[in-house]
Amino acid sequence: MTWIAPEVTRPEGSLVAPERELLAGYLDFYRTTLLHKCAGLTAEQLAERPAPPSNLSLLGLIRHLTKVERIWFRIHFADGSPADPVFAPELGKDADFELIDASRARSEYEGLIEEWALSDKAAAGRSLDEQFTFGGQVSSLRMIYIHLIGEYARHCGHADFVREQLDGVTGA
Repeated sequence: MTWIAPEVTRPEGSLVAPERELLAGYLDFYRTTLLHKCAGLTAEQLAERPAPPSNLSLLGLIRHLTKVERIWFRIHFADGSPADPVFAPELGKDADFELIDASRARSEYEGLIEEWALSDKAAAGRSLDEQFTFGGQVSSLRMIYIHLIGEYARHCGHADFVREQLDGVTGA
């Protein structure tokens, strides 16, 4: 049986919530929007790269955002948490887009959802003003939320184009 990405329900967050709830709500909305763009597609479709020579695929976006979540929340912010990189650095910076395999689509999809929970756990109870240093730069948890909202928003736009090329589906 061929695995098909499930339908997802995107959360409706408050537009006037306190800052922490607002940032987390927007991040959750964009997280689920990515999966919404994948809903109903087979593993093979998720792995397809419909616009050569681009290496962009929906499965690649899933893998990339799993990596980004882990890097920011668990490796940089959680102060050396025992989280290993998702992909070995020696595979290159584009391994998340290049080394895709349709037979792993379900586990990669589920891995992203698991990473969300681990990211949320790393940030739980921590102040948005809490600082950390990476690459010699001081930053804050607030910056991570803003950065990830932007990252997901950009990649949801990419997912729109990929999905349209795969089966013609467009829209929210």
